[in-house]
Amino acid sequence: MDIMTDGATLVLSGDFDVRSTWEVRNALYEHLEGHDEDVVIDMTDVNAVDVTALKVLAVATRQAVRAGHHLTLRGCSPAVRRMLHLSRLIRVLEVERQAVSA
Repeated sequence: MDIMTDGATLVLSGDFDVRSTWEVRNALYEHLEGHDEDVVIDMTDVNAVDVTALKVLAVATRQAVRAGHHLTLRGCSPAVRRMLHLSRLIRVLEVERQAVSA
């Protein structure tokens, strides 16, 4: 899992699963503490995700809301969206809408 920051955006790439949740969790909480604005997590280059990883994002979303901010997922692939629906965490996590191409 590679983690980069671009302003208020945290960019993830690779497999986001139980092996990388601790690393992402730490980076995410540091990022939330360092910004007084809404945070976007860009998951465009995330190959795979599991429920444990999505739970980390759900807890971080609650923390952001308590601080008066939003946490939004960007660039979710169909596989990530499917896991969000199967886990029912789509109800907790805010996912940026994608434009439909003609």
